[in-house]
Amino acid sequence: MIVLETHNLTKRFGGLTAVNSVSMTLYEGDIYGLIGPNGAGKTTFINAISGLNPPTEGTVKLFGKDTTGLTPEKMCRNGLSRTFQIPSPFPKMTAIESVMTATIFGNKAGRVKDPVEHSRQMLAFVEFPMEETVVAEQLNTVQLKRLDLARALASNPKVLFMDEMASGLSEGELKDIMGIIKKISKKGITILMIEHIMQLIMAVCNRLLCIQFGTKIAEGLTEEVANDPKVTKAYLG
Repeated sequence: MIVLETHNLTKRFGGLTAVNSVSMTLYEGDIYGLIGPNGAGKTTFINAISGLNPPTEGTVKLFGKDTTGLTPEKMCRNGLSRTFQIPSPFPKMTAIESVMTATIFGNKAGRVKDPVEHSRQMLAFVEFPMEETVVAEQLNTVQLKRLDLARALASNPKVLFMDEMASGLSEGELKDIMGIIKKISKKGITILMIEHIMQLIMAVCNRLLCIQFGTKIAEGLTEEVANDPKVTKAYLG
């Protein structure tokens, strides 16, 4: 089943084309890796899909419905949630309050019977390493990324975008995040993840899309794309 597709998605900023006519298909159950060199347009691409920065041209379909240009909150209510490369928490809120905000505003009214307990479960699911009463401004980057992930999951998404969750992790933390990604997938959530750490990509992704200079250069099974000469050249020059 196709859960998400883009057709000729393009994003321009003035005379700069950051994403150039990229088409892709995300199937139910995918752990789909979006790879490419720094500055390739990966985050701009998912921003255009998720409504943060609508596309200039092209279409987005989520579960067969045209969602091109919908706002992030409407995309969230339609089943798509995301994390951010640089988390931006509410600095004065506690961890549990931050997740409760996503629980309350990211779900349809009445869907979650006990927002506090649901939020607590999300923190536990992502193995948040601090007390739930810790204030967000006291957290380091790795801890903030776990909090961001708990917030993204709190809206009960069917599709989850993850933007460089593994950056800055130690070897042990990398294994932990691999396990969490697999747990998310087992919950029936389809995942699209931007990542530079190929160890993680090769371990969890079944399919890959590689873009360079905003243009798709390869898409397919993980091993095939990882070994594609165009992809190797994009990374190594």
